[in-house]
Amino acid sequence: MTLKHDGTTSASQERTPRVIGKKLAETAVQFSQQAEKLSHQHPTGQDPSVAVEAQFVTPQDPVIVTSDGQRLPGVPLQEAHKLNVLREELQGEPKSVEIKEGNEVKEKISNVEKTAEAFPPTEGGPDPIVCDVAYYARRVGLDVETFEVQTEDGFIIDLWHVYDPKEYTELDGSTRSHQGPEVFQGTRRKFKDPNQKPKFPVLLMHGLLQSSGAYCCNDDESLAFWLCKSGYDVWLGNNRCGFKPKHTLLEYSDPRMWCWNIRQMGVFDLPALTSRIITETGFEKIGLICHSQGTTQTFVALAKEQRPDLGEKLTVFCALAPAAYAGPLIGKMYFKFMRIISPGLFRLMFGIHAFIPFMMQMHQLLDPRIYGWLGYKVFSFLFDWTDSRWDRGLRNRMFQFAPVYVSAESMRWWLGRECFAKHKCILATKDALKAEEHMDGAADGRPVTPRTKSAIEAHRKHPKGSTAWYNEQAPPMAFWVCGNDNLVDGEKLLRRFEKGREPFVDVVHSKTIPEYEHLDVIWAMDAVDQVFKEVREVLWKTCDVRDICRVPEGCEHVEPRKPNVTVVEDVVDETQSSSSGEN
Repeated sequence: MTLKHDGTTSASQERTPRVIGKKLAETAVQFSQQAEKLSHQHPTGQDPSVAVEAQFVTPQDPVIVTSDGQRLPGVPLQEAHKLNVLREELQGEPKSVEIKEGNEVKEKISNVEKTAEAFPPTEGGPDPIVCDVAYYARRVGLDVETFEVQTEDGFIIDLWHVYDPKEYTELDGSTRSHQGPEVFQGTRRKFKDPNQKPKFPVLLMHGLLQSSGAYCCNDDESLAFWLCKSGYDVWLGNNRCGFKPKHTLLEYSDPRMWCWNIRQMGVFDLPALTSRIITETGFEKIGLICHSQGTTQTFVALAKEQRPDLGEKLTVFCALAPAAYAGPLIGKMYFKFMRIISPGLFRLMFGIHAFIPFMMQMHQLLDPRIYGWLGYKVFSFLFDWTDSRWDRGLRNRMFQFAPVYVSAESMRWWLGRECFAKHKCILATKDALKAEEHMDGAADGRPVTPRTKSAIEAHRKHPKGSTAWYNEQAPPMAFWVCGNDNLVDGEKLLRRFEKGREPFVDVVHSKTIPEYEHLDVIWAMDAVDQVFKEVREVLWKTCDVRDICRVPEGCEHVEPRKPNVTVVEDVVDETQSSSSGEN
């Protein structure tokens, strides 16, 4: 759903401005120049797609609409606003509101025990180790079809649908192609077989530098395949660029192709994928499961000053290894170096296009076993995790689905000097975190220092919950935290909810697994018992249409949730500015 950047027209604004003669000519020239400036120029010298209007998906996220109906991303906020103002002056209907900072904008915003006979494999033999989720699905008696989804800023991203070939027939290619940039506006399809109860749809989103193939590496104990066999309709989302960067207008070499970070992944990619699943399945809401960076883009998208209406399309948000606060790994020397260099030097070193595309070139050239071995060694060194709980016979397969193309800007969002690495939180500043720690210390009986006392006094002057990231549109949330995770601090996130700093969020489940590292929640050999079964139950417990859906295996006795939002009095207040809000 596109949010129009229009204000309420006052009496003085309702008067049609008299732009005549010389003034009209000057305005026309200025609009022409601005439109040309923001247009898409084909490298072949063909006629460009002329910019005609800027649409504001959120107050901080404009996209350019061209004369042929295409979309262009990465336009500066002021430039987009200028285009609209000039356009409206020519039409005699000025109505754009002034651009405001984010904090001034008003809120609108199968069961694994099934026998092999139930899912007969259609592929077998020695594993060739290929980057193909459909192949590994067929090895366990399932299959995968690929949908193309267009985001509101023109990127084409892949959505994989996991299905049981005995119950579902793959759609033709034209039906699975992208269908335009609008979200939550299309007509939902009717259920395919009205005589059979449908499976409830679930979207899975992947982590940093990965694709959703990460959910398909462990044969029957892969989360995607396990949920599908349990009785859910499983969809695997991939973020922009992925293995093959695609856009309706832009080429790989165009800097605008790479002018995005985590916030765009949250406010553009996630709604586009959710909207397409709703259209294809006929449901009004879906369940969402994310790992690592997938949780980050969701936390950002659901924030009350970003795209909170997305929460109304989700029955629950299941966060595996939630990445909202930084872990101790951010203090490593190589990450410190990234943090101290200036934005200009970062761009000089890593460019303004893809982040180290050499890695993807090596993926195509190297033997998959060598590539898998190297992938594990590099990622293990950088992120300080081990394979002690994985099936090592599958390790080479696990690293065939990483890395993927990401923008240098998205890595700067994580590691840059004014970004996540500095503030150590995705939606709060460093000062805000310190204020929270002071309040927590006082509540736990630690000595009250003058600084702590000052924070407590400041709290009394502000209303309860004033620093909450989310409003009443937020969906229920569930968390599985890795207790031995040095990359992110999931315990700090749990404390935020336990202390009542998010009064509008209903936490329906939380669990810390002390021995787990960052990837163990999806790859550990005991993840089915530690994580997957609980995820399956939470999805069913929060499902809002249980009466019309097929009951997943193992959920026959799961009772529906009873909403329970607890508002805690001791809520810290501090001035917050979102590090994710950087353009």
